Amino acid sequence: MRILALSAAALLASATAALAAPASVTVAVAPELQKTFEKTYGVREAERLTADLQASVEKTLARAGALDGARIELTLTDVKPNRPTFKQLSDKPGLSMQSFGVGGAAISGKIISADGTEKPLSYRWYETDIREASYNWVWSDAEWTFDRFARKLARDGTVVAQR
Repeated sequence: MRILALSAAALLASATAALAAPASVTVAVAPELQKTFEKTYGVREAERLTADLQASVEKTLARAGALDGARIELTLTDVKPNRPTFKQLSDKPGLSMQSFGVGGAAISGKIISADGTEKPLSYRWYETDIREASYNWVWSDAEWTFDRFARKLARDGTVVAQR
């Protein structure tokens, strides 16, 4: 009888945990950055980066079980590539994939919790050491920024960090 009661309690506890909705994440591109994508980096890159940011945040929050039921609205406000994008290579024939520089990204947004309260979010990180950039691909530092942002968001529930 005790085993049955314990099993029912465990089943009930796991069912309520499964009912908690994961955080929904939306990512937009700031208007000024959208112009930069259209003119310099290529629109395809904007789609790739916003999908990367969204996937990184959703996956990290789901794994940590953090901010369940919240709505997270993010805006990609700036990105710098480590290497030239396809559009840059097409526009400037003298560029090479061997060209490299420091990259990074800036993100802003807000968390809207299930009860309607809002918390602002702001995060940016840019590599400062050119020696680290030679081993990277086009968006390495931007993706690193997304991953760091997602981990801090899952751990703290709020992010306001600058570098």
